[in-house]
Amino acid sequence: MSKPVLYDYWRSSASYRVRIALNLLGISYETVPVNLLEKEQKTPQHLARNPQGLVPVLEIDGLRLTQSLAIIEYLDETRPGSGLLPPDAVGRARVRALAQAIAADIHPVCNLGPVSHVMALTKGGDEVRVAWMQKFIGEGLAAFETLLDSPATGLFCHGDRPTMADLCLVPQVYNALRWNADIGVLQRVNTIAQRCADLPAFEAAAPRN
Repeated sequence: MSKPVLYDYWRSSASYRVRIALNLLGISYETVPVNLLEKEQKTPQHLARNPQGLVPVLEIDGLRLTQSLAIIEYLDETRPGSGLLPPDAVGRARVRALAQAIAADIHPVCNLGPVSHVMALTKGGDEVRVAWMQKFIGEGLAAFETLLDSPATGLFCHGDRPTMADLCLVPQVYNALRWNADIGVLQRVNTIAQRCADLPAFEAAAPRN
């Protein structure tokens, strides 16, 4: 079977999540860059891979998969012992809730398309973009910090090994730092993100400036 291929943009949070997952599972893959700033995601070639015009797209096991959380859940279900989701229903529900608090609530409003549209509507410059990012990333991660105030939180977001929740948290903290969002007081968020960043799988997946 051919080597997995990840259609990827280096700064995409969603792609970053999948890179971490592949690294954690020891899955070797090839990367095909899709430059979002040059709108390569809207070319016919990429729309044939994903009609939404988004990244990531992962070709693996003879399949073409989209949506980062769906990809991560597929990897968890097809690679026994991955630990990306807990074995129990309650744990899986909590990890999914944590992951979606970022992937479904923070990420969409801070994505390239919506933010560019807000800037066009307001006729604002970069100060509008920065203020928008700081507000929604800061508020979202503050809520996430409260969600982590649970006995189920361990060394990582859920328990003592990285799960899908950590795969969502780390890219969002990267974005928070990039946009200077006020997250310095978020002790659990920052401690867990740093603990993850020290792991080789996370470090290898990190965006390279």
